[in-house]
Amino acid sequence: MKPRTLLGTAQIPGGGALHLFQRDDDFAIELAGNELMSSRMGGSEAALATMTRARLADAAAAHLLIGGYGMGFTLRAALAAIGPGARVTVAELVPEIIAWARGPMAALTAGCLDDPRVDLVAGDVADAIAAGTGRYDAILLDVDNGPDGLVRAANDRIYAMAGLARAKAALRPGGVLAIWSAAPDARFARRLRDAGFAVDEVFVRARGKGRGARHVVWFASVG
Repeated sequence: MKPRTLLGTAQIPGGGALHLFQRDDDFAIELAGNELMSSRMGGSEAALATMTRARLADAAAAHLLIGGYGMGFTLRAALAAIGPGARVTVAELVPEIIAWARGPMAALTAGCLDDPRVDLVAGDVADAIAAGTGRYDAILLDVDNGPDGLVRAANDRIYAMAGLARAKAALRPGGVLAIWSAAPDARFARRLRDAGFAVDEVFVRARGKGRGARHVVWFASVG
C-alpha cells in the first residue's frame, strides 16, 4: 500500500494536535491516531444538511449556523439545498482547517467557502450560539465526534443542559438543532428532551447509499 504523506499539523486550543494526511486523492484528519474525518466518508455529514433542510418550513430564506467546517461536506450539501436568498454562517475554531480547505484540499472544497451566501467566522461555535438569540432557523453541529467527544473538554459546554438552552434561545420559532454523532448516546437524547426539544433520532450511513458505519443525527425542534 502506498504510504501516507503528512501535509500539516494544527494545534487545538486547549491542547492536542490535528494531523492532515494524504494518500493519492484521499485525505484524513487525525487526533492522537484516531481518524476524525476522511474525504472518503462524508455521507452522514452531507445528510446532516439535507435532512435539516427537509425539516425547515422555508429553506429559501433560512439562516443556518454550521459548526465546524471539517471537510465541508455539510456546507456543500447545505448550499445545494437552500435558496439564493438563504445564508450560512460557518464557525470554525482551528484556522488551519480553513487553510487546508483552501490549500491541499481545494478540489474537495470546490469553492464553497467563497459562495456569497457564506459568512465564515473564526472561533468557537458555542460563542456564535450564545451571541445569536433568535437569529437562526437551524443550527447544525458536527463538533468533536458528538456529545462523547475526543478533542476538547470545553466542547462539553455545547452539549450540556446550559448549552442546549442557549441553542434553543438562538433558534427562531420552528427552528431545528441538528447534531451529528459518531455513535448513539441514549443519555444525550434524553437530555435533549429534558431541554424542551422534540427529538427525532436518525441513523445515517457514513458513506451514503447504505454503506459504511452507522452514524447518528439528532434533529431537535422547537415550537
